[in-house]
Amino acid sequence: MKRVMAIDYGLKRCGIAVTDPMQIIANGLDTVATKDITAWLEKYLALEIVETIVVGEPKQMDGTPSEIAKHVNTFAAVLHKKFSNVNIVRHDERFTSKMAFQTMIDGGLGKKQRKDKGLIDKVSATILLQSYMEFAKGRL
Repeated sequence: MKRVMAIDYGLKRCGIAVTDPMQIIANGLDTVATKDITAWLEKYLALEIVETIVVGEPKQMDGTPSEIAKHVNTFAAVLHKKFSNVNIVRHDERFTSKMAFQTMIDGGLGKKQRKDKGLIDKVSATILLQSYMEFAKGRL
């Protein structure tokens, strides 16, 4: 089977998570500088078969787009154009950063580790991917 990837897009960094080939488990993969994300994806997609890339859809509590939404929309459009053989889908990412931080606390990580923004981005991407997988499973 093919993998599913999630990207938690940020202005400085992107957290990346990916499933196993059987699409059972979501795992944090990497944190990549936003300026390098397209080149990183080109290399990764040359080595692994990814059928879907899930891009977080940033929304306010009331469901309206957040301030970063225009940047994420541009990023998603670039992915559609550059990787036309991969499904690019959007999925609500509200609360992923807060959930990631709480997951790190629950996992026993110390304050120093919890201040690692790259780790938070990677955990956020993992939560986004897991949420998407559960959503997709309910649709099938």
